[in-house]
Amino acid sequence: MHFIYNIGIWALGFVMRILSLFNPKAKNWVTGRANIFNQLPLTENHEVIWFHCASLGEFDQGLPLMQIIKSNQPNCFLLVTFFSPSGMNHYHKRQHSADHVMYLPLDTQSNANKFIQHFNPTQAFFVKYEFWSNYIFEAKKNNTSIYNVSGVFREDQPFFRWYGSFFRKTLNKFDWFFVQNKHSKELLKSIKINNVSVTGDSRFDKVIDNKKNVSSDVIIETFCAGQKPLVIGSSWPEDEKYILDIVNNLSKKVIIAPHNVDENHVTRITSKLKVDYSRYTKATENDTLKNSKVLILDTIGQLSNAYSYCSIAYVGGGFSGSLHNILEPAVFGLPVIFGPKHKRFPEGQVFVNNGFGFSISSTQELREALSKIEANHASIQEKELNFINDNAGASLKIYKHISSNVKIS
Repeated sequence: MHFIYNIGIWALGFVMRILSLFNPKAKNWVTGRANIFNQLPLTENHEVIWFHCASLGEFDQGLPLMQIIKSNQPNCFLLVTFFSPSGMNHYHKRQHSADHVMYLPLDTQSNANKFIQHFNPTQAFFVKYEFWSNYIFEAKKNNTSIYNVSGVFREDQPFFRWYGSFFRKTLNKFDWFFVQNKHSKELLKSIKINNVSVTGDSRFDKVIDNKKNVSSDVIIETFCAGQKPLVIGSSWPEDEKYILDIVNNLSKKVIIAPHNVDENHVTRITSKLKVDYSRYTKATENDTLKNSKVLILDTIGQLSNAYSYCSIAYVGGGFSGSLHNILEPAVFGLPVIFGPKHKRFPEGQVFVNNGFGFSISSTQELREALSKIEANHASIQEKELNFINDNAGASLKIYKHISSNVKIS
């Protein structure tokens, strides 16, 4: 099976090189890894602690633990690797403690051996998912302690299928799993993996920290003019199909932050608006901005600030199975609406079950959710804020375990 896995990795690299000829994201993926072993930093006399993150969302999950480690071990060398260009292209917009950030070279046996031999990490943290087998095997040969942070497991993953023996072998190399929920722990237990603790989602720590560090924004503040808008965060065309008609007929102001801020996408949005709007990058403090019904955040990096000015959030990605971070608006007490495809994001169903998340699959359901929220906003907000505070502290629990082997149930 290892042989078949290696063929699959080779095929992945080949396909990405073909895609790079006409897909910008694939091109970044390929060019970012070109000659990567000629650009590695020297790390002698430093303990290397390695975090692997698939993309920016996983980086956010790992950040609180990275910061705790760095504050307690200031002389360590904190290495971060990404699989996706979206992580590499935007990580610098976060406050972080990483000493070196790079793409993870393709998971071939040769690359894994060179990478591990060069950095010689004492600890490796795989955030949430992406269990690259060759890297994990080489790290364990090197006596690296390997951990999974904020893991989420589902029945349909290869580890739990009849053909999953090779992938189970990969998981068996881990020293400990720090998972988000009891269901993940039970799934791992079903394949005889018992070195597991339910510590929750470390993104709670990150969004609480974001809230403490939110900054004022003159443009957003001027647009709001004392009102509390609806914010549409990280929207995709699939989301906008349902929400833009409502935006045109809504009595309150609306902030739209599309996931993709290129000109074509922004133009598609503005072409469907029948109300006055302003674009963030072209706005000034004037009456036009104040009197606009819609503000479009056609830039990256302003959404977290925008949440702090609003009263209700619609978070995109739920119609494509790629739900964005619903904790970011929740930390400000915003009831959250999202699309129906959130199976891969357990926090979505938790929000629904607790009454401050609203999953919709039609424009009519969106109207009904907005109406329910408006009628019960104060009580929904109170439950939500209590939930956020009750789930803080995952990163500290993890650090205490790995530093002193404190038992966590």
